Amino acid sequence: MATKVRSKSQPGKKVSLEFYAPHADRVEVAGSFNNWNGSASALRKGRDGKWKADLRLLPGRYEYRFLIDGNWQNDQNPVECVPNAFGSWNCVLTVRE
Repeated sequence: MATKVRSKSQPGKKVSLEFYAPHADRVEVAGSFNNWNGSASALRKGRDGKWKADLRLLPGRYEYRFLIDGNWQNDQNPVECVPNAFGSWNCVLTVRE
């Protein structure tokens, strides 16, 4: 799930991502905002089984997917999706000004 939060201290907007995976050992998010490098955006596991990360993104439209223990997964919450070149789907996150 992606949530946008306003902050004026750093460029871009704070975007919070979360994924519920209580039994996972590692959760990452890869997308057009980090050149599809999941290790650049690893999530932190909470006691409730939700993994969370806060990113700073400039306004724009970004495609992304989660990596759960090395396996691609889409966002668990209803979001816009577009087909990708690999025969599956990418989630879409739009950050507005």
